[in-house]
Amino acid sequence: MEAILAGGCFWCTEAVFQRVKGVSKVEPGFCGGAIKNPPYREVVQGRTGHAEAIKITFDESVVSYHNLLQVFMATHDPTTLNKQGYDIGTHYRSAIFYLNDQQEKIAREYVSELGKSGEFENPIVTEIAPSQGFYPAEEQHINYYNNNREQGYCQIIIDPKIRKLLAKHADLAV
Repeated sequence: MEAILAGGCFWCTEAVFQRVKGVSKVEPGFCGGAIKNPPYREVVQGRTGHAEAIKITFDESVVSYHNLLQVFMATHDPTTLNKQGYDIGTHYRSAIFYLNDQQEKIAREYVSELGKSGEFENPIVTEIAPSQGFYPAEEQHINYYNNNREQGYCQIIIDPKIRKLLAKHADLAV
């Protein structure tokens, strides 16, 4: 199975989901925009309408789509519009790009349930939309965290997201 999620910088979401049981591949890229095969420099300038996203390949017998959404919502802020921390712009928006009717149903029900739970002080603004295609990012963005752990961005921004995964969903972490 596959899932496409956008929760800010794809370096962050890639690093988190690489540490989830049952996930066999995480590919950074772009989804939700107006042109095919957008280059990173155009996406980050807000010229294409795409979000930085990840395509997750997973084994449903190990981890469910619902579980992936739980991890997703626990490791980014779904209440900030077009922004995650210091990363600002529509390309950093929170979005669930569903691939079929079942994923749409699960996403809408979960987001609604989570919104009513009181877990978040502010309303959830995560976009739920059909995937109109996923476009892989350039090579230098692949496996970024694992190749650059010493960099400040990785230590200050990504490490806390991995700690959230371990704190809130240790049962799903490898």
